[in-house]
Amino acid sequence: MNKIKNIIFDLGGVLIDWNPAYVYLDVFNGDYKKMEWFFNEICTNDWNENQDAGYSLQKATEDRVKIFPQYEEWIRMYYGRWKDMLGESIQETVEILEKFFEHPDYRVIALTNWSAETFPVALERFDFLHRFEGIIVSGEEKTRKPFPEIYRLALSRYNMKAEESLFIDDNLRNVRAAIEIGINSVQFENAAKLSDYLDEIGIKI
Repeated sequence: MNKIKNIIFDLGGVLIDWNPAYVYLDVFNGDYKKMEWFFNEICTNDWNENQDAGYSLQKATEDRVKIFPQYEEWIRMYYGRWKDMLGESIQETVEILEKFFEHPDYRVIALTNWSAETFPVALERFDFLHRFEGIIVSGEEKTRKPFPEIYRLALSRYNMKAEESLFIDDNLRNVRAAIEIGINSVQFENAAKLSDYLDEIGIKI
């Protein structure tokens, strides 16, 4: 795998900590079961991912309120307090990223499932985002991982070959989808394991 020339990073869960529990654990007074019920039944991951693919946050909120009017206050908090769900950078991984930025042999791209409406908050907060050669934001493209078109879009937009690229994502579903179209991919667990993996495949930074 010494042929790797392009490094494609996911953002959330790899370089940036984001977790709605930062809001709702407080809202539900530390009741994990109630919080999990809320995420499984009301403001679900599938619902949130629809906004990552470009659906309006306001429309999504109103849609949910119509279905569950008794939980309106909690539903409106999801995007109303979205900034409070955004944690800090995952510094150990950012340090690996910065080594790639400084290395002349690698191009560095980001491919993220993120609402176009909230991504500017991350751009303002995290300076390292401005150092990528390019960032594919799902909400801007009206599609998202794991759909193959977003991977092909990233490859074509930046003139990258799949076999010369390495994709790093914490979501195994997204990793498998990238592998399906020929992109070398690894599931991110933590920075130490990523560093070990890079050594194993011959990427020296």
